[in-house]
Amino acid sequence: MCVCCGILLGSLSSCSANLPIQGEVLYSEDSASKVQYSIVCVIHGDGDYIYHDASGNEFKADEEAAASAKKVARQNPNAEVFIFHQRPRQHFLLFFPLRDGEFFYYRNGQLITNELYWRDNKQSHFTNEVEFYRRFHVGNKFDMVSMFLYYGHEIPEFGGVGYDMSYPDRAFTVDDLVSGLKGFTTVSAKYDLMILSTCFGGTPYTIGALGSFARTIIASPDNLHLSYLDMNSLEQLNLNLRDGDVPSFAKRFARKTFDRLTKDIQTEVSVAVYDMALVQEFLHAVQTVYSNTLNTLKGEEQFSLTTIEHCDCADLTSYQLPTINAGVEVFYRPAHFGRSKIKQNHSGWECWRNTVP
Repeated sequence: MCVCCGILLGSLSSCSANLPIQGEVLYSEDSASKVQYSIVCVIHGDGDYIYHDASGNEFKADEEAAASAKKVARQNPNAEVFIFHQRPRQHFLLFFPLRDGEFFYYRNGQLITNELYWRDNKQSHFTNEVEFYRRFHVGNKFDMVSMFLYYGHEIPEFGGVGYDMSYPDRAFTVDDLVSGLKGFTTVSAKYDLMILSTCFGGTPYTIGALGSFARTIIASPDNLHLSYLDMNSLEQLNLNLRDGDVPSFAKRFARKTFDRLTKDIQTEVSVAVYDMALVQEFLHAVQTVYSNTLNTLKGEEQFSLTTIEHCDCADLTSYQLPTINAGVEVFYRPAHFGRSKIKQNHSGWECWRNTVP
């Protein structure tokens, strides 16, 4: 009996930390002084992210994103990169839950630590992710370029129950992401660039809420194929961002992603870059009308949600303001089929409308 218990405990313990911390690198002043870029990447994988290519090969979009993030980390000798992969919950021998988060920390192109951890199992505030960040982050470097990346499904602005397959009763919304971001930043600090790789990320509420933590945001106002924005441009930042011009870099990043998507798919493609200083006037002007819409939707029964749909804010009279295009760079191509193929441009802002007259 004791032998069996020992084997079982040994198996369970092997599912914890994978790589001891490389302390000689982590606590080296020389190592910290070389860091010029700080990237936090959260990859949501606790959902249906399986897709097939033209040859029928099966892939998982979150695994592909995680692999890309690790490549970015290895290709940046002057960066620290935090990768949080939120995985579906699994069990050992059907009864024993395994850790459902995996953390990677790279510094100067070298993997410093890789640990499995428990995600929040109630309301998600990224508690453990924030703890890892504060533990390893290179502090007191005010000239460091900082970035935050989120890869996953559309983040709901209301409701949000069932976002995680492993926690079907738990809700996750934009407000929860905002709550988590508070732990990754200080009161006065903002990320130089935020990349929101999800569908329908370019709404007035989402951009306004996340804009409190970023100077420039890249997002897709409409459907984003596989919720995937290319990370290739983040490799070798010492070359791709050597001039330190983050807004220009963001536009190049968006353009490259747009070019790839338009080659690969036939549906509508939209990628937008938001300059948060310049979009404030529009956001303030439409805040009340958009908030009223969200409040109405929050009060609706689930079955009535079939009567609403996403749309370009420019299609609604209340949003047709002179400032709607201020601070927004939009890369857009209509679908090759369906009713949207006649739409030749997009404002970069996504809203809701009722489909029932």
